Amino acid sequence: MCLMLNLATPPFPDGMPTFRFERAAPAGVQAYAALRHAIVTLRLRPGQLLSEQGIAQQLRTSRTPVREAFIKLADTGLIEVLPQRGTFVRKISLKAVTDARFVREAIEIAVLREAVGRLTTDFFATTRDLIAGQRTAAVSNDLERFIALDDAFHRSFAVAIDRSHAWTVVEAQKAQMDRVRYLSLPGATPIDRLIDQHEAILDAAERGDVSVSEAALRTHLAEVLAVLESLSQLYPDLFEPNGR
Repeated sequence: MCLMLNLATPPFPDGMPTFRFERAAPAGVQAYAALRHAIVTLRLRPGQLLSEQGIAQQLRTSRTPVREAFIKLADTGLIEVLPQRGTFVRKISLKAVTDARFVREAIEIAVLREAVGRLTTDFFATTRDLIAGQRTAAVSNDLERFIALDDAFHRSFAVAIDRSHAWTVVEAQKAQMDRVRYLSLPGATPIDRLIDQHEAILDAAERGDVSVSEAALRTHLAEVLAVLESLSQLYPDLFEPNGR
């Protein structure tokens, strides 16, 4: 996929980030990927009104792929259509985040249990390179790169044991968590702590100690819960009211 997004700081003067749209994938796929990325990185703000025609113009495509993307984004809970009002980026729901984290933990723990004892030397070398890349991204304050490598770290366990579909399910769920991840870095959640937790998960897995590796993973995935309430109070305009 060749779609690129201009990483301008929100809010945007015209209400939307600038896209470059190339024809390396179906238009609907690219529209969905671009809009999902803009939403989870908070470049499209919770509560922001979306214009189907405006997005189509920026993508230089017809309204049909944008409409397809809207349907998929609504299915994942990232946008909502309000009759007589329009289509909006959905505000962050505390319940949706905690539900998504619950599902993510259940799947990743199951993957880890199956993976420990089966992982190869090459796997550990490659995954340690991902962690090293995270440290580099943290030093340069490249939060998008850091989170991309974070996802690659978690995905690598599923891929290594031919459970890629498990990560596909996680990927669909964690969109609700990703906006909180972007809000929490680097202030609310110290990046070094996240990296150290990755190393603890990997070290225990390499020793074949599934119980310690599992405990480290649970601790790691609980980080979002530790900051969720404080972030909702700090950014009340981005969250659903009344703790929904």
